Amino acid sequence: MLKKILYVLIGLFVLIQLVPANRENPPVRADLEAPQAVKAILKRSCYDCHSNETHWPWYSYIQPVAWLVAHDVEEGREHLNFSDWGQYSADKRSSKSEECVEEIEEGEMPMSIYVWMHSEAKISPEDLAVLKQWSDGL
Repeated sequence: MLKKILYVLIGLFVLIQLVPANRENPPVRADLEAPQAVKAILKRSCYDCHSNETHWPWYSYIQPVAWLVAHDVEEGREHLNFSDWGQYSADKRSSKSEECVEEIEEGEMPMSIYVWMHSEAKISPEDLAVLKQWSDGL
C-alpha cells in the first residue's frame, strides 16, 4: 500500500511539471533613473520581483515552487515595478520610494525566503542609508 501511494505521488509530481508557470519578462518601458549606487542596491535586492528584468533561477522551473515564485513576482510587479518607474508621477515616485524604505526598515523587504536563497540581496544599514538619502531627495 505504501508503495502505491509513493508511485501515485511521484506520478503527480511528474504530471504537474507539464503545467508551466508564467515566467514572462515584459519589455522595460520606463526604467528607473537614479544614482548608480541606488540602482546597484535595487538591482541586487529588489529587481527580481519588482521589475521586468527578473532572473529566473533553476528552482523556478520545478513545480510547485515555480508557481509560487511566479506568483510572488506577479504580486511584486503589481505593487511596484522599477521597469515602469519613469511612467510614475513625481508624487507616486516619492511615495513609492518612501514605502520602499519603510518596508526595508520593518524587515518586510526583501522577503526573508528570498534572502535565504539569495544572501547577496540582504540590505545593510549602509545600503539603507543610501536608499533613504535618495528617497528624501525625490
